[in-house]
Amino acid sequence: MTRRALVTGGSGAIGAAICRALAAQGCEVIVHANTRLEAAEAVAAGLPGASAIAFDVTDAEAARAALEALTEATPIQVLVNNAGIHDDAAFPGMRREQWARVIDVSLNGFFNVTQPLTLPMIRTRWGRIISITSVAAELGNRGQVNYAAAKGALHAASRSLARELGSRGVTVNCVSPGLIDTPMSAGAFAPEAIARMIPLQRMGTAEDVAAAVAFLASDAAAYITGQVVPVNGGMT
Repeated sequence: MTRRALVTGGSGAIGAAICRALAAQGCEVIVHANTRLEAAEAVAAGLPGASAIAFDVTDAEAARAALEALTEATPIQVLVNNAGIHDDAAFPGMRREQWARVIDVSLNGFFNVTQPLTLPMIRTRWGRIISITSVAAELGNRGQVNYAAAKGALHAASRSLARELGSRGVTVNCVSPGLIDTPMSAGAFAPEAIARMIPLQRMGTAEDVAAAVAFLASDAAAYITGQVVPVNGGMT
């Protein structure tokens, strides 16, 4: 049976790579976006059987309505919580809105998307829930107290959820990227800084992250749950 996979934030560089990797494994991929539906549709157009959807993960009612429509006939068995944002500032000058928005997208978005999909997934006795976090949750990073807090909370939530769902055949894990070479990070780090920070002396690629996600989503990872898998070139 073909498994259906939903990738939130699937229109971005890392999300698109994850969509491609899951499609290569035979999943029917649903590419999610918030406002960039055309970008999500472009990703889906290059994948067999894929489709695109748009909703705001911070809007609980909109998310639930969209997900109920998606699962009315067939459950989603692979969920990748990839949606997230940065809004960096030194903590003494951080606005409440900066704190709240980052927490809202990463952490409340995790609840708003994952919770409605949990029971349909349980009924199939097979599922994979994978959240994309960050090395910032483990090492910390100046100017990213909000981002580190949100991603660290996802580590804790995922470990707890893994204990709840393990007996139902559903695994729950995180993939924690380090410095990843995407259009957003282009030119942000000098080569000497990269060599100093990363033992492998290069930034990761979106495909590096996607490979870890694809493995955790596969049958080969059936005995891995409640874990945070680092994809950071040895930073931790």
